Amino acid sequence: MASEHSLPTHHRALLLNSTRSPLDLSICERPTPQATSGSAVVRILAAPVISYAKAVFAGEKPAYHYPDQFVPGFSAIGRVVAVGNDATLVQPGKLVFVDPFIRARDDPSAQLIAGVYEGFTDGSRKLMAGEWRDSTYAEYTKAPLESCYVLDEERLLGKNGLGYELEDLAYIAGLLVPFGGLRDVDFKPGESLIVGPATGPFGNCAVHLGLALGASRLTAMGRNKTVLAELERRGNGRVKTVPITGDSAAETKELRANGPVDVFFDISPPFAIGSSHFKAGIEALGYRGRASLMGGQLQDIPIPIRHVMHHCIQLRGKWMYESDDVRALIKLIEAGIVKLGAPGGIGPAKKYSLDDHLAAFDTAAENAKPFSLTVICP
Repeated sequence: MASEHSLPTHHRALLLNSTRSPLDLSICERPTPQATSGSAVVRILAAPVISYAKAVFAGEKPAYHYPDQFVPGFSAIGRVVAVGNDATLVQPGKLVFVDPFIRARDDPSAQLIAGVYEGFTDGSRKLMAGEWRDSTYAEYTKAPLESCYVLDEERLLGKNGLGYELEDLAYIAGLLVPFGGLRDVDFKPGESLIVGPATGPFGNCAVHLGLALGASRLTAMGRNKTVLAELERRGNGRVKTVPITGDSAAETKELRANGPVDVFFDISPPFAIGSSHFKAGIEALGYRGRASLMGGQLQDIPIPIRHVMHHCIQLRGKWMYESDDVRALIKLIEAGIVKLGAPGGIGPAKKYSLDDHLAAFDTAAENAKPFSLTVICP
């Protein structure tokens, strides 16, 4: 085995051979990637498993496309072992967050999610089929330099710091998606916020962030009454819940019970096309309210245009987040404002080795409870 900061000639990686159910995955020996200009090689320490990973790799999520014969993954916490000759801040030995959201350097519209989704342009598909084909379910990965964010290891993990476990940091990836949407509509401390639906993983994260960022009142919408009750409990009086019933007028009335709302954050799943919460959330907004539209609805949906026009509502679509958002969230975490792990009521993480990848996918899918975390530790 290689010593720290050195690279073996080969390493173990999880290979997705084809898209089918049962999962067609195998562990194989592959040449260890080498650092080139604009890249870093990272030893993977903990890589999160998203709740729908099993469905994606089984072909049950038709919106997700990716190459054949590639190393799947997502984000990761890892240690840099080699860098290209143009690296300045990212250096061997540094603990980093590896961001899976990759943009082409010469075309910001070419975007992909490493290890999961090749994006929707010819440029993004080229990148995932070529230079950034292999992701983080491996002992080593090569990542763009700009995707490697140096973490304050002593502050985050040290006994005199926040004292997190290393795998706690893997939750950063889940927080980034709603953080990007909330920043995009300039959500500020003291403002009121609706999260809908709030009962899925990204909705949970949006509630966690809304509270940490100072929402004066936060309303969580959803159909799962058990999860809604958990969110209300965690809010200590700052979270109100409104069930999604199909009656948008009644939902709007309940959402506006304490006055008009400043921000509506939509994170609808693909098939929530006719869900009443979308109209209710927009119509609950007051004058110059803002809606962050991060949902994955697969069809066009109607918008209450008269309310939007009369109240000067701002509707902003957002896919993922910006690099500045990643830096800002890391600063908030290092400051202890946004909490992870036990202090934040997250986890504890369920850890699996590379050999136990099937169990990791099953756990992530079957135990997708609020604020849960599953990681692969190669």
